[in-house]
Amino acid sequence: MIDKSKPVIVIGAGPAGMTAAYCLAKAGVPVVVYESSDKVGGLARSLDLWGQRVDLGPHRFFSNDPWVNGLWLEVVGKDYRMVDRLTRIFYSGKLFDYPLKASNALLNLGLIQAASCVLSYLREKLRRSSAEEAEASFESWVVSRFGRRLFEIFFKSYSEKLWGISCPELDSDFASQRIKKFSLGQAIKSLFVGGGKHKTLVDRFAYPVGGTGAVYEKMSARVTEMGGRVLLRSPVQGVWKEGSVVRGIIDAEGRQVEASHVISTMPLTLMVKSLGPLPGPVADAVANLRFRNTILVFLEAEGTGWFPDQWLYVHSPDLRTGRVTNFCNWIPEICEGSPNTIVVLEYWCYDEDPIWQESEDALVARATQEIGGTRLIPGSRILRGKMMRLPRCYPVYARGYREHMQPVQKFLQEFSNLSAIGRYGAFKYNNQDQSILMGLMIADNLTKDAGHELWAVNTDYEVYQEAAIITESGLSPV
Repeated sequence: MIDKSKPVIVIGAGPAGMTAAYCLAKAGVPVVVYESSDKVGGLARSLDLWGQRVDLGPHRFFSNDPWVNGLWLEVVGKDYRMVDRLTRIFYSGKLFDYPLKASNALLNLGLIQAASCVLSYLREKLRRSSAEEAEASFESWVVSRFGRRLFEIFFKSYSEKLWGISCPELDSDFASQRIKKFSLGQAIKSLFVGGGKHKTLVDRFAYPVGGTGAVYEKMSARVTEMGGRVLLRSPVQGVWKEGSVVRGIIDAEGRQVEASHVISTMPLTLMVKSLGPLPGPVADAVANLRFRNTILVFLEAEGTGWFPDQWLYVHSPDLRTGRVTNFCNWIPEICEGSPNTIVVLEYWCYDEDPIWQESEDALVARATQEIGGTRLIPGSRILRGKMMRLPRCYPVYARGYREHMQPVQKFLQEFSNLSAIGRYGAFKYNNQDQSILMGLMIADNLTKDAGHELWAVNTDYEVYQEAAIITESGLSPV
């Protein structure tokens, strides 16, 4: 059980960190959260912009786990709306339903192109590639299940934009986590027969009235009410250890701050380096783990009623942006009666890529030109723009990353009072609900000796109790 004579320190106020802090504070554990930015929520935070409320790109919440959903409802209460999801693929100047639908795909691809996709799929099925070959990379995983032609149209360009490496260099984990249980058998059936549904997609999701970040703002307020502290604009240099015992953290001024336990959601590579000097294999492994950056360009367009999707995946290789979000299509409350539309275009890059250093004016001009070229907002005047740089957003699942993670995980297990959770902290491409689950688990471990295996989340973790989802009326069994 946790020693309550010293606080638990949580590094980072994103979904995982704030959930852990909230649950610990509820259990009477003293807790202090250190957050480097001026707002809680991490990648899921919200901000006020040009008289409206926006998120850092599209952040929908959905889970089948009653534990996760119960906590979400406990925090949000009735301040949410259900959203009918509409997300499509923008490719070659056309919008494709996602998942594929017969009339839409045939109309956009044409009979010859659609037939080519089917033949490519059948050819791959007849080829009978070995299991080892099929699982080797993202490309081989997708091609073995969808065929090469659909891979080239609907997977290649977007994935290479997102990760900045070629699809043969990308690990199959990205595919198995994000498009698992969806074979092209289902897609072909949907394409020509109708029916069929992607098991990992949802038609409706819950969205807080104050934006995605409202969940974590409410958690933060309640942590403070229960005697905890949430320190904004308070970066840390890293974790303070002596031998195999973690003593606390080192704050931005280099001061050592004691803790009974440290929960880190800071980027795993930075946290582990702060524990140095490291054993050779651990140092080598950390050097081979990378994060991908995001640049967000918000544009305010004159008028409303443009494309109806919440967000679009941009697969066209001639456009640098990878995703476009239209905040007018979430819930009316966040638009606050504005006569205009805010969209955000996402660009992904590494530190060394020239676009990471481009000025705000250059990036706004780039985004304005690209949104104009799509004709998604025809004839609309762009009133103004704003750019945000978000470093180390995506853990890169390059081939071999699992082998690099093994010595890192083994090394961290030496410290009984240090836990790494969340997308950044555990180097896992988590959805929001998976990070919330990690926060719940670590709080349960510390207060009840529950023994949850944190590293299992977003790998082989399944809901072992009866599934339940959020609806208008609250938590409902599936």
